[in-house]
Amino acid sequence: MIVISDASPIINLAIINKLEILHALYGEIYIAQAVYHEISLKGIGQPGYDVIDQLPWIHVENISNNNFAEALKLELDDGEAESIALAIELKADLLLIDERKGRNISDKFGLKYIGLLGCLIEAKHQKKIESIKPILDALINQAGFWISSALYDRVLEIAKE
Repeated sequence: MIVISDASPIINLAIINKLEILHALYGEIYIAQAVYHEISLKGIGQPGYDVIDQLPWIHVENISNNNFAEALKLELDDGEAESIALAIELKADLLLIDERKGRNISDKFGLKYIGLLGCLIEAKHQKKIESIKPILDALINQAGFWISSALYDRVLEIAKE
């Protein structure tokens, strides 16, 4: 399975020391060079910035169609644009992306995607984690991850918590 991740799922899980959830779910994760740059260079001093180089299951890939990525950058940030371009190039099975605009563009290219909350639900269903609630609370309180109260309740309902 080829899984590409944008920066948001990695950064947010790194902040709360739960990156192993992605590894447990998907094994190997691929990130575009711009995502690596966003996490490890722009994020120096922030939680998780030094994680990428220490995890052998996260692989940094260069995109080959720079013109396509540049066109996507007219509407998206660098990491999202390169993540979508990489997902198309590698014929990824799944793209991890949270931002609505990135998801809308992913739809246009027929990419299958999931956000961080979907990953948590999947992890619960696969019994990779016992409970979503403490992870959601940590994401909100430690990582500053924004989620509406209605969505919070819906995620817990889906997870049967």
